[in-house]
Amino acid sequence: MSDASTLATLIDDLVAANRILAEQGVVDGYGHVSARVPGKADRYLLSRSLAPAAVTADDIMEYDLDSNPVDQRGRGMYLERFIHGEIYRKRPDVHAVVHNHSPSVIPFGIAPVPMQAVYHMSGFVAAGIPIYEIRDKDGPATDMLIRTGPLGRSLADVLGVKPAALMRGHGAVVVAPSVSLVVARSVYLEMNARLQMQAMQIAGPGGKINYLTADEGVAAVESNDFLRAWDLWRKNALGK
Repeated sequence: MSDASTLATLIDDLVAANRILAEQGVVDGYGHVSARVPGKADRYLLSRSLAPAAVTADDIMEYDLDSNPVDQRGRGMYLERFIHGEIYRKRPDVHAVVHNHSPSVIPFGIAPVPMQAVYHMSGFVAAGIPIYEIRDKDGPATDMLIRTGPLGRSLADVLGVKPAALMRGHGAVVVAPSVSLVVARSVYLEMNARLQMQAMQIAGPGGKINYLTADEGVAAVESNDFLRAWDLWRKNALGK
């Protein structure tokens, strides 16, 4: 496959990813997904500022790791694009990033209950999901948004080597080595949060919930590539 063909396929995947995340209720009018440019470790692709469900191939822009556009052409940019650039800078293993305000996930960023892996499709959660507290970097008058490179770096530091991090009072960031995997992790992170809350309601105060162990989480990650789901979602999103 030529470089041009590879890039065109990646852009199609990004368009599909935006639409899938909207269809799955992970994003609404807000949120974004990016991908590192193949063969260019210091570049990434991200839509212009637009509701995810409305993104087309013509909306995809290229950025450097300082989150400056390569060719802006007057197009608006996401305020929180720094999330993407700073994670790519810190994590060479990451090739796709999602930032979302996934509704069932948000309570676990503010409540004294850690998110834990409920079932095999969310086995990656067993690795542990840290919580980013923006007040630690931006002070008490923060508007919760990652508007600058330093804030993006502080989020990347809390994320560390994990597959996701919760953002207190805001949402989550999810990372992966591919667009298909970051979409699946984002979908199943939302589902895991919803199922965990249901399990907690069933168990009641003090009830014991039999979460996946760390070893079970590792085994689930190794056996689940999510490609069947991705192929279905992508076909439905793009019609091809």
